[in-house]
Amino acid sequence: MDRRIFLKGALATGALALSGLDLSLAHAARFQFTPNDATLTKPTQPEQSLADQLINYARSLGATYCDVRITRYLSQSVSARDNIITGISDSESYGIGVRVIKDGTWGFTATRNVNETSGKRAVDEAVAMTSANSKLRTEPLDLAPVDKVIAEWKTPIKKNPFEVSFKDRADFLLGMHALALGAKPAGKKMFIHSGLTAVREEKYFASSEGSKIWQEITRIDPSTRVTISDPAKGEFASRALFVLPQGRGMEYVEEYPYKDEISIAVQEATEKLTAASVKPGKYDLILHPTHLWLTIHESIGHPTELDRIYGYEANFAGTSFIRKKDVNGFTYGSNHLNIVADRTQDGGLATCGYDDDGVPAEEYKLIEEGELLDTQTTREQAKMVGEAKSHGQSYAQGWWSVPFQRMPNVSLKPSEKKLSLEDLIKDTSDGILIKGNSSYSIDQQRYNFQFTGQVAYEVKEGKLGHMLRDVAYQANTQRFWKNLNAVCDKSEYMLGGAMNDGKGEPMQSNPLSHGCPSARFSGINVINTKSQSAGGKGGMIEYNED
Repeated sequence: MDRRIFLKGALATGALALSGLDLSLAHAARFQFTPNDATLTKPTQPEQSLADQLINYARSLGATYCDVRITRYLSQSVSARDNIITGISDSESYGIGVRVIKDGTWGFTATRNVNETSGKRAVDEAVAMTSANSKLRTEPLDLAPVDKVIAEWKTPIKKNPFEVSFKDRADFLLGMHALALGAKPAGKKMFIHSGLTAVREEKYFASSEGSKIWQEITRIDPSTRVTISDPAKGEFASRALFVLPQGRGMEYVEEYPYKDEISIAVQEATEKLTAASVKPGKYDLILHPTHLWLTIHESIGHPTELDRIYGYEANFAGTSFIRKKDVNGFTYGSNHLNIVADRTQDGGLATCGYDDDGVPAEEYKLIEEGELLDTQTTREQAKMVGEAKSHGQSYAQGWWSVPFQRMPNVSLKPSEKKLSLEDLIKDTSDGILIKGNSSYSIDQQRYNFQFTGQVAYEVKEGKLGHMLRDVAYQANTQRFWKNLNAVCDKSEYMLGGAMNDGKGEPMQSNPLSHGCPSARFSGINVINTKSQSAGGKGGMIEYNED
């Protein structure tokens, strides 16, 4: 069914978002699951009973499928500037989302009132919604099967961030700031901003297929940025620390080498003020994992979402350059390109035990030796591409949101051959090393793009040279990944990611990670952003790649 036709009818009858479901069998050994015959320790028995009542009520109204999500979302954050705490927040959201299928179509409603009366009202509204949508369907929903499961899963953490006092978190930020302020260069002004956010999803999923799943998913997001200004020249430069959010506890923050990197950040931000401006041209780019993760996200993660390929999703930078006929048999890049989708990845922001359809998390190959093997699917989508089971990519931002296809952790596999970043630099005669992510632009098919980084260094005759500024590179997705000619080994592997990846309308936010080692791309077009802006052209420009 065409998504645009679907939404046209949905808007005419109220409010409904096209949702997705997923299914896949996981590498269960990587998780501690509760056996299928066990009793869940959480949520409370009244909450479990309420979910059962609502499922039975939906059945009595003729629903052929129903699932209930009872979810509590916790979020706490502390922010600081220089030697001052600028903000503290502590929020909690609790509610029920109800999804049904009747007459071959979806219905969804949610309520913040977790009780039988409000729950049944939500079921009534969801069932009524299916009646309106059924008039527009061309064929009934055909969900891929999923096994019944009764299980629990929790993010494996060493130290619960919600058990660390706000004072201790504030002291940590201010202590780090003191280290940076103590290294302030003479004659310069310095500003430092930091934040520390912790979130937890406590989610109970129950379905009419018999599944009952409790999950506690914890994520932590530390961030720090140093800005150095030169009052005499009226110029400034910034450098963010390369610490990125992960699905871990407070131990991740405490074990990160802040003392070392904060001084490096001050040094590199200062150096950027006098760095040489890059000469435009073709270079071999060595992209550090603190930068490359975002390029993977935009040029591989989003284009391989099946709803974008089929045109059902066009929000937040459009559809996909991949065509329907390209699925299973499309050359994406060089034979160095090996990409996995993995909701079981240690520390991943999208890592969980089960998706929001009760489908076990799994790892599978998206691209192998440059060839596209698979896509990101849901239970609803799996049969579109001839698959018996979905890959478990159903996710909703909150109890108030309908689940639909969302990106898992999508990562570039390291080379099995020994190759360090130092080796890669020694093997490069005319290149640029780029670290850290900054601004970017990409077109509506995820094909033509431009990226900049936090810091860049010249690489000449196998040696790392001076710092460069005003560096941006442009390419199209296929040419870029076909020019991938070296990937470092697992010793260089790092996990990057984002807490808030937007998709859909109304927009939903999804956390996800992208792991990779450093990698090299030959003959990539580099522009000078300062001269480009001064020329009045702005944005992306036409260029000859031949």
